[in-house]
Amino acid sequence: MHTGDAAINSARRPLTGPDEVTFTLLGPVEVLRDGADHAPTTPKVRQLLALLLTRPGEVIHIDSIIQELWANRPPRSVRTTVHTYVHHLRRIMEQLGYAPDAVLVTRTPGYQLRIAPAQVDVSAFHRECQQGRDLLRRQEFLEAAARFRAAQAVWSGPPLANVHCGPLLTAYGVQLLEQRRHAQDLRIEAEISGGAHRELIGELRALAAANPLDEGVHGQLMRVLGRSGRRSDAMASYRQLRARLNEELGVEPCGELQLLHRQLLSDGHLKAS
Repeated sequence: MHTGDAAINSARRPLTGPDEVTFTLLGPVEVLRDGADHAPTTPKVRQLLALLLTRPGEVIHIDSIIQELWANRPPRSVRTTVHTYVHHLRRIMEQLGYAPDAVLVTRTPGYQLRIAPAQVDVSAFHRECQQGRDLLRRQEFLEAAARFRAAQAVWSGPPLANVHCGPLLTAYGVQLLEQRRHAQDLRIEAEISGGAHRELIGELRALAAANPLDEGVHGQLMRVLGRSGRRSDAMASYRQLRARLNEELGVEPCGELQLLHRQLLSDGHLKAS
């Protein structure tokens, strides 16, 4: 390998640094070492760190940084200001035991935070979700549910909770929330398939109350109630949802819920006869 190729490959690899340093995005943005948070207290510097953490090991274009931090109203000396924020981040990294100019690298056309993706909590969340999906495909339902529960446990609150988000981080936060919701749905489906329907009634009632127009949650609640011998409660849940959808949106429940309701009615007729 040529010397130049080796240098390029080295630049692409995450920097080997203090393994005990971890970074969080699934809740407040934190830089954790020995239980202490070393995240920057200056809002714009913390916002820049959050943006870099969304793509660890990758180069973030300077234009993306400017768009995130100032949207359409950058200061006159914007590039100098960004460089000042980078300088502050490098000092924090140095205090954590990193070589500052090696972990936060100026690399055309922007900056690269050379840490291992596994040091960011989003990586652990995705890893647990992938293991859960693999177990679901093998129909190991309760084991899959445990992995999705572990994925949910990585979260400590709303994503980027202590950051004033610009357009890029706002979109990233929405994406994370959708992924969290999907993990929750898969966990509940795994528990239903694993026979844990009675244990889910309380949780699903709470979710349905908090999300009165969410047809997916109401469908899950109807199913666990029906499987628990509470068909009348399941049909009452359907009627409440239908009335709410008609009143607020002027629509009927989706076809899947209508079919589930008909099945509940049919089961009742069969048992009555």
